[in-house]
Amino acid sequence: MDHSPQEARLLTQVLPNVAAQFRTTLGNMHAALSSGDDPDACILRQSYYRLLRTVTNLTDAVMLAEDTPLPRQDTDLTVFFDELCRQAREPLSVCGVTLETDLRPRQLTVGINREYTARIFWNLLSNAAKFTPTGGSVRVTLTQQGNRALLQVADTGCGIHPDLQDTVYDRILHTERMDPLPHGLGLGLSLCRCFAARQGGNLLLQSEVGKGTTVTVSLPAERCGVHRVQDVPFHYAGGFQPVMMELSDALPYEGYKEKYLD
Repeated sequence: MDHSPQEARLLTQVLPNVAAQFRTTLGNMHAALSSGDDPDACILRQSYYRLLRTVTNLTDAVMLAEDTPLPRQDTDLTVFFDELCRQAREPLSVCGVTLETDLRPRQLTVGINREYTARIFWNLLSNAAKFTPTGGSVRVTLTQQGNRALLQVADTGCGIHPDLQDTVYDRILHTERMDPLPHGLGLGLSLCRCFAARQGGNLLLQSEVGKGTTVTVSLPAERCGVHRVQDVPFHYAGGFQPVMMELSDALPYEGYKEKYLD
């Protein structure tokens, strides 16, 4: 995506600098968090993870102004997404949302960037859970169509009005389109599309008001020939569980009891 000089400066300088300032403060905040499961402690933990998620997205905003391919390694997508879904199932149950899965290929090995593909998954899952009412469901599907591997995250939530669907990828650059909190800064889907594009993929959003939203991630179903790279998984979460950070906008504060953080 082409950006104006002002937009490029926002993405490459302003937002990352803001993130750096927040990250220092977050370190002090985490050291002061209290133990226990009383509501105040849980709310503080949830707030910490929400801020950490925002800071992480602000840090990654620079990637929106770049198009360099991401390093990849051959990965069995069925195993990869099955593990992520298992991590997500219990937290989503706290929301009253059922996670359904249909990972059809017995084996589908393709070249991906594991960290950023996981980031795509968590962001889409968080959006789906956030806008799905209690008693609803989120469905994760993995299929192969020709030379493409397709990951779909579908929810039974409120859906997105047709007039807004073309703006979901660039809300951070257009303040007049931004929703009030808690819907966030509008970076999430922009980053997802960027992470996919830099692996040769793309995103497709389909939504109907009152019925829900489906986001399809299409990635090349081809191996890259790299079986192992230097892997520091999920370092972006600061050593904490990525699931608790990525779902912090969707989970109620009860989801931040100590038993869920172990």
